[in-house]
Formats: sequence, structure tokens, C-alpha cells
Amino acid sequence: MKKLRFTLSTVLIALSGSLIPSLPVLSAPPPTQVGKCADTFIKEVGTRLVDGTTGTPIEGSGTGASLTNGVYLVSYDEIAALKQSKVGEKVKLCLLSIPSNCPPGDDRGRFYSLFNYRTRQTVKLPDSQHMCGGA
Repeated sequence: MKKLRFTLSTVLIALSGSLIPSLPVLSAPPPTQVGKCADTFIKEVGTRLVDGTTGTPIEGSGTGASLTNGVYLVSYDEIAALKQSKVGEKVKLCLLSIPSNCPPGDDRGRFYSLFNYRTRQTVKLPDSQHMCGGA
């Protein structure tokens, strides 16, 4: 019985360690219709810009966040509510608007709201620094 407990504990510890990297698999795909939402997770939060040579974050350049469902949100402003988010936290992503009259293949300029379940804060951000057809 003692040996079985040790073996079972070892298996559970091994499994729990392997489940954490699996979070991206649990993400719902990004919403494609205005007003629809999807649960996903924070993959990374940082500055909008990083030094191309050193990879060092450029403070004061704004805020950027990557989600595990592939959406990237960005602002020229420092967004305190977003910077409080932590990697792996569950968030709700809702599509607020899709720009119209965009060139074929240019999907930039979608606006989203992002609700963090832990902090209970919501931010509204675009998926690009520029609208479709822009720079």
C-alpha cells in the first residue's frame, strides 16, 4: 500500500507538471463576430516595443499582450490594468468591432475587450498599432 501511494503520488506530480504547459490547448479560438466572446489565457504581457539588438523592453513605449489563442493586443499608452495580468491567467476576450473597407488580407484594426477573471478589470484595445490599410 505504501509503495502504491508513492507511485500514485509520483504519477500525479508528473501529470500536474505536464498539464501547465497545456493551457494554450484549452484556449477557445478568437471570436470572429462582433459581440461574441471566447475564454483564453495570458501568454505574455510587456512593453509595446523592445530593443531589436538586446531584446530589452523599452519602458514608456506602451503596453502589449499576447494571448494563448494567438491574439495580440497593443496600446501606445501604459495600461496598468493589463500590466497587472499574469502569465497563465484566464481572461475573456470579446470582439467589439471589425473595420470595414480593408484591403484583401489586411485584418488589422479589430478592437477587443479583455476581462481578467482574477483582477475583475476590463481593458479595450486593438490588435494592431495601425488600422487596416495603414502603415
